[in-house]
Amino acid sequence: MNEALASLSGAAASPGGLLLPAAVLAPVVGVMAAFTLGGRNAQRVALALAPVNIVIAALIASAVWRARAPIFYHVGGFAPPLGLSLRADGFSAVMLATSALVMAAAHLFARADFATPAGVAEARAPFAFWTLTQALSAALAIVFLSADLFNLFVALELLTFAAVPLVCLKGSAETLRAALRYLLFALIGSVLYLLGVTLLYGAYGTLDMALLAERLRPAPIVYAAAALATAGLLAKTALVPLHLWLPPAHANAPAPASAILSALVVKGSFFLIVRLWFDVFPALAAGAASALIAGLGCLAILVGGTMALRQARLKPLIAYSTVAQLGYLFLMFPLAVGGAPWAPDAWAGGVMQTLSHAFAKAGMFLAAGLVVEGLGHDRIADLRGLGRAMPLAALTLGIGGLSLVGLPPSGGFMAKWLLLTSAAEAGFWPIVAMLLAGGLMAGAYVGRILGPALATPAPPLRSRPHPLRGAAALALAVVALLMGLAPLGFYDFLDIGRPLIP
Repeated sequence: MNEALASLSGAAASPGGLLLPAAVLAPVVGVMAAFTLGGRNAQRVALALAPVNIVIAALIASAVWRARAPIFYHVGGFAPPLGLSLRADGFSAVMLATSALVMAAAHLFARADFATPAGVAEARAPFAFWTLTQALSAALAIVFLSADLFNLFVALELLTFAAVPLVCLKGSAETLRAALRYLLFALIGSVLYLLGVTLLYGAYGTLDMALLAERLRPAPIVYAAAALATAGLLAKTALVPLHLWLPPAHANAPAPASAILSALVVKGSFFLIVRLWFDVFPALAAGAASALIAGLGCLAILVGGTMALRQARLKPLIAYSTVAQLGYLFLMFPLAVGGAPWAPDAWAGGVMQTLSHAFAKAGMFLAAGLVVEGLGHDRIADLRGLGRAMPLAALTLGIGGLSLVGLPPSGGFMAKWLLLTSAAEAGFWPIVAMLLAGGLMAGAYVGRILGPALATPAPPLRSRPHPLRGAAALALAVVALLMGLAPLGFYDFLDIGRPLIP
């Protein structure tokens, strides 16, 4: 509605809309500054811009709340279809804030891992890490704010080519294999998505989401475009059965990179799937396709939970739990459509699961990095006494695990409770059963970590990580916990801009 009014009035932006390009340009300036200044200055630039990104995200959220409606900015002053539009609603605003907070914590944690060695002007891995994470921030900002499907394709490609090198920063053969597998799945996903977008442009002559939603009608070409684009994005999101790249990529990447990949990168493609089905294909979202997507989500919960229970090392266990937890995100699809009374709760549950998983999983991957640093390994069988030897790491794993299981008062509990009650009210009993079974499986694999960690005696430490690194990991897990105590106004905020599918 705001975009349509702006087109008629000639306005280039709504109040607060000028903040939207700033969210994209700030990390872009960081990348350019890193290349220009070079060396150890890349780290300084990234750390200096972290609070700037947080402030911009907070101001955008404030503008959306004050407007009680999505805010927008027309690039160059030209409204679609002549130009490109940036748009922020409740969902995109909280995702932008999540990206800024997780990235800031990962940067704080990574100072020791990716500091340029003394006496060296520039080192490959540190320069690559600080520059690539800035590129990731820019790509995520475009994904969360863009309203044009081709512009989103460009952002997804930037996201892929910034994320894949983070997997293989160690340079070992194992990390290179994991990165190549990730690249293969990502490129296949990109081709499928682009084919779907091409079909839409050929049929309707525009790629602006709002204009497409007005023009689309159920037709064979629309079904084909939806299938191709969704399949491509599911490959990038690693939903079962397209998940084979995720566990080795996330488990073998450095801890701060694993945190960013699991918390943010896979959420970018999921965010776009939500935009496609709820904003662009509303006529299809209420059909059998959404039930099929939810079925794949149920399968992911089973497969990911089963594989997590079989892992002997901590990081692969956390990686497979990501496969399972991503499945919960797709349970909202058949529930959040239509004008049913449970639709707003299902929408809020899906968004809350996205946010709480991001913070919990980022904290757990950082804690796993501390365990490897302190003990020299991450073998679950040899974590006995971890709680005494490394209390911050053990506490982070416990609080993050609390959210994954869905125990109160965590954000994961609120997310799963909203999905559970919505599914029960709608009569989707298979989803109810899967939510309960998934919680039991999560409790089992989190218990595999915490059981030995709470035992005695404490193991000898190879080195003692800096307390600030433990505090950064713990802060993320605490955010996931406190999200369960969010006031009702927060859920009203998430509802701003929620598509009302007939």
